[in-house]
Amino acid sequence: MVETARQFLGRDDVDSVEAILADDGIDFGDLVHPTPARGDAIFTWDYERSRPGLAKLYEKAKTSQWNGSTDLDWSTPVDPERVAIEMAPAAAMFQQRMAELPGSPVARWGAKEWTRFQVEALNWRMSQFLHGEQGALQLLIDDIIGDSRWDMTYMGMQIMVEGLALAAFGFMHHVTEEPLLKKLLRYVMADEARHVAFGVLSLQEYYAGLGAAELHERQEFAFEAALRMRDRLMMHRVWEAMGVDRRTVTEFLLGMRRMRNNPFQAALFSKIVPNCKKLGLLDAGDGWLRDRFTDIGVIQFEDATDTGEEYETFDEVAKDRAAG
Repeated sequence: MVETARQFLGRDDVDSVEAILADDGIDFGDLVHPTPARGDAIFTWDYERSRPGLAKLYEKAKTSQWNGSTDLDWSTPVDPERVAIEMAPAAAMFQQRMAELPGSPVARWGAKEWTRFQVEALNWRMSQFLHGEQGALQLLIDDIIGDSRWDMTYMGMQIMVEGLALAAFGFMHHVTEEPLLKKLLRYVMADEARHVAFGVLSLQEYYAGLGAAELHERQEFAFEAALRMRDRLMMHRVWEAMGVDRRTVTEFLLGMRRMRNNPFQAALFSKIVPNCKKLGLLDAGDGWLRDRFTDIGVIQFEDATDTGEEYETFDEVAKDRAAG
């Protein structure tokens, strides 16, 4: 049976520049964006702990709470430009590759321009971290919350969105030595790791009992979520602040082997891909999702540590309290 060509995100071509720019240009309002939430709320009176993994996660959560007002020294002086410059070497190869391409919009950039770009990029990332916790990836959030199937909301939030956040925090933690930011990232990563682990543990058993057609729906949902995040991470506003047209940079980024040369953007999937593999989504249906992740250049992360196993290493609050 030949599979009929299917649109993803309403696009005939997932790399359509027009569609990417149109989605990026949607105005969700400055303060309020209503999103319909569907699905049944189910209450159960069975208090037996039948899943040891979730019980263990719950116990860890109770002892790992932290207070941003008292556990972080906000008097620590921070130089944003120095923090941005610290991160520059991680993207040096990508920058060089982009500058060397024929017709590159950054071909004539020197140290001054790249430093300003790094500052703008840092500001954008920190803004995403702040507002991402409040649903800044709104097209994706609308898809997740609007689905009436409980597991789609779990997968969208706990596996895709939280997984992306965990990888992003991890990238920044690896490349910065700024003490306040580094400690903040350690604590937030501990929270995110528990959230993602909750999703993995909750969905693993359920997906093991689904049929082929139902699993394929979950694969398509995961792929569309990955596309939403990939498009968002092109940082159109950063490039525009640097005087580079959105259309031009989109075409260049899509042309660079779907961002395989960009360590920040690609590494953000280092948690999503192995978690999808653990849930059985990567290779279900003759490896449909594996092929799609290969298409967008993120399959190389399939053997990275999944968060269901990794979260125990992130109890940073307990470590600091013990050291104190």
